[in-house]
Amino acid sequence: MVLSELSSGKISIEEAERRIRLLALKDMEIACLDVSREARKDVPEIVFAEGKDDVSLRKIVRAFLEESGRVIITRIAEDRFDELKSSLEGVPEIKYSPNGRVAVIRRGRENPEKLGAVSLITAGTVDIRVAEEARFVLEELGCATHSYYDVGIAGLHRVFPVVIDSMDKDVDAIIVFAGMEGALASVISSLVPVPVIGVPTSSGYGYGGQGVGALMTMLQSCSPGLVVVNIDNGVGAAVAAALISKMRSKKSRNQAP
Repeated sequence: MVLSELSSGKISIEEAERRIRLLALKDMEIACLDVSREARKDVPEIVFAEGKDDVSLRKIVRAFLEESGRVIITRIAEDRFDELKSSLEGVPEIKYSPNGRVAVIRRGRENPEKLGAVSLITAGTVDIRVAEEARFVLEELGCATHSYYDVGIAGLHRVFPVVIDSMDKDVDAIIVFAGMEGALASVISSLVPVPVIGVPTSSGYGYGGQGVGALMTMLQSCSPGLVVVNIDNGVGAAVAAALISKMRSKKSRNQAP
């Protein structure tokens, strides 16, 4: 935003330099916000709502809206989000997924630059909550998403149409969400020529339940091209997939005649 205002003549070089210096950090009594992360990584700082009291959360959200015009909030229950939303003024665009418990709030911010596409594949319906968190983040970062839910290996025949459709859509990466033993990530990775990101989810019975079994299986996979994030880490998977998509899109543009 600073460079755009500078190029259009809205601000001077001196003012642009001053703003860039200020962007490095925004110090608050309750937090030290990394408001320049987007300039460094093309990924905004994402606010994790769990563990923050309502007053602190409101202050942080308002600070990000003031500095960058948008904020992504994760792990926020619907009733809590409704309270937060009612405390904000002049915010024209608000999106929320109650299943993914993730929100995007914008103020005077253009839509993100369009990147490529990412497939989201879940083994079961219980995994959709994590996939929805990832989908929201991906779309806010400019990626198109294609969702395929409940295609676990208990019915292996369900996997192949999903893989074929993903390849037909020329996706840049695939994120696989699986609990229990987590084998779906290895199966998908063995079939596709793009990076696969495995997200173990906190579902399962007894020993190895709550995602531990899925995590260990994914980490021990012999299928090439599979990388793994932590249990229920839809955000981490989404950011990694978006960066992959951005690099591929950039390479395609540079190679275009």
